[in-house]
Amino acid sequence: MSSPQLEYTSFILAALTAGGGIMGYAKTRSVPSIVAGCSVGLLYALGGYRIQNRQPYGIELSLLASVVLGGSSIPRAIRLKKPVPILLSVLSTFGAITFGKAYTSSA
Repeated sequence: MSSPQLEYTSFILAALTAGGGIMGYAKTRSVPSIVAGCSVGLLYALGGYRIQNRQPYGIELSLLASVVLGGSSIPRAIRLKKPVPILLSVLSTFGAITFGKAYTSSA
């Protein structure tokens, strides 16, 4: 995957995770939702920014965000079988595959 595609992917995942955290807070007043969503979104956004400016560790930051998101959402998706954890699991898996491939090809 080329650099512009990686940065767009990272920015889109940043918007989705941060937006999801904000929506979770607005719907249920869940402080952990907004903190987790915005934190993971910030990692994705910082990774996208670093990829865009050809700075080191951009891919690694986006990969880290995917691993953190997957680590929290995949067990909940398996246990609860609800739409939001399943969607977050799909997003984290997509990010882990995308940024994992980019990381291994750049190493």
